[in-house]
Amino acid sequence: MSLQFSVLASGSTGNAIYVEANDQAFLVDAGLSGKQMTNLFEQIGRDIKKLSGIFVTHEHSDHIKGLGVLARKHKLPIYANEKTWQAMNGLIGEISTDQKFMFQTGSVKTFGSVDIESFGVSHDAAEPMFFVFHHEGKKLALITDTGYVSDKMKGTIRNADAFVFESNHDVSMLQMGHYPWSIKRRILSDVGHVSNEDAAIAMMDVIGDATKRIYLAHLSKDNNMKDLARMSVEQTLASKGFITGEQFDLYDTDPTTPTTLVAI
Repeated sequence: MSLQFSVLASGSTGNAIYVEANDQAFLVDAGLSGKQMTNLFEQIGRDIKKLSGIFVTHEHSDHIKGLGVLARKHKLPIYANEKTWQAMNGLIGEISTDQKFMFQTGSVKTFGSVDIESFGVSHDAAEPMFFVFHHEGKKLALITDTGYVSDKMKGTIRNADAFVFESNHDVSMLQMGHYPWSIKRRILSDVGHVSNEDAAIAMMDVIGDATKRIYLAHLSKDNNMKDLARMSVEQTLASKGFITGEQFDLYDTDPTTPTTLVAI
């Protein structure tokens, strides 16, 4: 079987991504309530109880809200790095020792025919990291919640068949919006979130011959819109000869509706 995935939910209110290959199934983050997560799995026709594990990017609530509930209810293993485990203490309730696993930043774990590679990002969390899934020559790269995309990150994610890529905000909307300046400054900082334009600039360095799908993720509900994000990314890419719809396709993600489960 091919590598398949669905962005179950993405945005300021909660994030979760489902990935499967052969008899392995994974959840990256569980940032919605247990009930909401169960509903999202039903929408894509998959069973939470069959997960091989839940992989945690960082401890912010929009990534771990339902984590403890799901893990306890379905006896699921959780994988996170040491600093993230420490930061989650008191946030997700008691987790049985036999469900707690270390996954250090910059390492690779193998589950059957799937290799999962972790890499660090720049965000105001204890030790945030994201993941690249490798299966039979196919590559799925997940990268959100980073203030910028470094050369090291680009080297890890380059030429993925599919990207789930942060396109958090439109800079003008953010600057003119109602957020306090302290929050605006945090979002715009190197440990905040990537804007639409900066996302597209980073994409120019990582799109390769294999790349066919790019999902714009973690859009701010207050400082972005799907049409605006897609237009900004398309125009910026087109300025350097990257033509959406010919070399690759852009896809939206949503805070409450999962993307179609697709194979790459």
